[in-house]
Parts: sequence; C-alpha cells; structure tokens
Amino acid sequence: MTAKYEAALVYSVAGGEEATNAVKSKIDELIAKHATVENVDDWGKRRLAYPINDETEGYYVFTLFTAEADFPAELERVAGITEGVLRVMVIKK
Repeated sequence: MTAKYEAALVYSVAGGEEATNAVKSKIDELIAKHATVENVDDWGKRRLAYPINDETEGYYVFTLFTAEADFPAELERVAGITEGVLRVMVIKK
C-alpha cells in the first residue's frame, strides 16, 4: 500500500558546492528509484538554528513523494549513514 511522505534533508556545505550536489544527487536517485516524486522544494543554503558537527550552515531540500510503507525507514537509514547528510526526517502526510 502506498502513502504520501515528505522528506526533509539538510546537507553539509563544508565540502563545497560540488560535494553537496554529489550527496544530494545520490539521495535524489534513491528516492526516484523507490518512489514517485511529486514535488521538490529546494531551499538552498541556510543558516542552521544550532551548530551540527561544528557547522553553522546547511543546504535544505524538502521532497514530497509517494512510496510503499517500508521505504521511508530505508531512506532514513541510508541518509543517516551517508557522509554529508547532517539531518534527515521523513513524515507521513
């Protein structure tokens, strides 16, 4: 059974724009492979509310997608162990 989800991801900008785009592409490909993407809201580089791993800025992306019930947990797992992802949160809409 499918449902709508929203993934909020904050990527590290410490490695530069090229590194950020590489990690972002990896996660975007994972979502596109296992889900139907409905909307991507790319906020870009913003100041963090509090430092994460001594970083004060992050690259924010919000993705609305439809997927099977087991995919959000897998997305959080993969993003959580991926170097360059500061925070990930997936919610059911």
